[in-house]
Amino acid sequence: MEGIDGLLATGAKALGEGDWSAARAVFAEAVGISATARGLAGLGDAQWWLGDVPAAFSCWERAYALYRQSDPADAVFMALGLSLSYDANFGDRAAAQGWAARAVRIASEVAEPVLVAWASLARASSVDDPELAASWSEAAYDVAAMAEDRDLELCALSIWGAALIDLGQVLEGTALLDEALAGALGGEGARPDTVVLTSCLLMRSCVRGADFVRVVQWMRSLDEFIDRYGCPYLHSTCRAAYGAVLVSTGDWPRAEHELTAAAELARNSLPAVQAEAAAFLAELRLGQGRLVEARRLLVGFEDRPVVRPVLAAVHLAAGDVAMAESLVRRQLVDANPLEAARLREVLGEACLVRGDAAGAAVEAEHLSALGTTTDSGLIAARAARLCGRAVLAQGEADAAVRRLSAALTWFGLLEMPVEVARTRMLLAEALCAEGGSTPAVAEARMALTVFEDVGASRDADAAAAWLRSAGASAARSGPRGLGLLTKRERDVLGVLAEGLPNPEIAARLYISRRTVEHHVASILSKLGVRNRTEAAAYLARLEE
Repeated sequence: MEGIDGLLATGAKALGEGDWSAARAVFAEAVGISATARGLAGLGDAQWWLGDVPAAFSCWERAYALYRQSDPADAVFMALGLSLSYDANFGDRAAAQGWAARAVRIASEVAEPVLVAWASLARASSVDDPELAASWSEAAYDVAAMAEDRDLELCALSIWGAALIDLGQVLEGTALLDEALAGALGGEGARPDTVVLTSCLLMRSCVRGADFVRVVQWMRSLDEFIDRYGCPYLHSTCRAAYGAVLVSTGDWPRAEHELTAAAELARNSLPAVQAEAAAFLAELRLGQGRLVEARRLLVGFEDRPVVRPVLAAVHLAAGDVAMAESLVRRQLVDANPLEAARLREVLGEACLVRGDAAGAAVEAEHLSALGTTTDSGLIAARAARLCGRAVLAQGEADAAVRRLSAALTWFGLLEMPVEVARTRMLLAEALCAEGGSTPAVAEARMALTVFEDVGASRDADAAAAWLRSAGASAARSGPRGLGLLTKRERDVLGVLAEGLPNPEIAARLYISRRTVEHHVASILSKLGVRNRTEAAAYLARLEE
């Protein structure tokens, strides 16, 4: 047993340092000697961080059974973790609620306030009623504050904030989510799992509310954590949501990677989780002009709410206007505000394709009303854009320019470059109709640059065709690698081009060596070059 205890201590140390491979090896050795609860729990944690979700669940469930016999408190924490993970990884609410109920029952037997509060968080996270979730998590927070349990406090704040957002109290809920993640990244909690929970809930809530700017800002603060532990978006739902943010903010190469990984993680999940990953990836494929692939991804998920808007958009892009309209009208009844906004914009576009400008104007009015009641910048942007298109179709170029300029401002504030570019193309049409061919061509050229940079081939082809019809040159150059790089990656490339090794790049930019390695690998992939020398040469050619 002394040998096993030593292995367990070594495994625990590796977990604390974020060395997941070493932890897995040590815990596997310990479990091979004797399958103790601690060994199984540690092995499950290591496997989870390494992405082997089925193996992790198997270990955790075996550990729970052993803890239930010997240590009820640890059994509560195992049940809590299983409840959260069944929901976030597999979308299995029944299993999540079952494990939450088990945690509550065992905690009530122990009758220790902090343990009861932790169990109530499992219940709050899995309940379908946001009012109950808010109440239970607020109560857990009160216990945490009195007991000075920072992990409990931060997790309670996060679940409470997400519940408030579901209740429509967006500002209050978002403030709690921000506070929770700030505390977690500030080192107040003792467990990296606290960062996973708080960052995941913030990610999912921001995607539901289209608050993409907040996610991008927080990602800059996660660099140090990622260097030490790896990406915190370990659940399939969080990974898919992160990919959706990258699509919206124009980082399509990274979005491709994250959404493909999310789809793989969701392979063994329930249809609701699979549908979400498929919908976000189909959205990317639609933007890339790969309509057949987009449609194929959605097969089998057609009745899922998250799929409906993108499926309608795919039908419209394929020229099947009647099918797009039929789908939208069937699904508008029970759609949430963001889904309804996207559906109404598709319906308005369908009206315009049929030559029904008045119908498009009606949909724009619906969108405007929806934006007013929800206080959503994204809905306001979509409403202004559709209204601009409708009035332009009715021959009111001046009004169209005003509306489209407003939409352009909204999408810019939301940091959605592809939507900005799409709006620029519409603005170019309005300016041209107003008699301003020179500014129209300038707007279209800016749009074309963005489309080529991100790889939006369908939009880029349309922009190039419009420019040629306006008498301007518009040779398609394809995606420009440098435009695909993030600001930090461009900084790294600039120093790399000086011939400096990774340690000196890290010192120059005040980042870790592992972060430099990550950025260099991403740069080589995005630029399509094989090594650092070719990357430096690529930059030199652009600067000539």
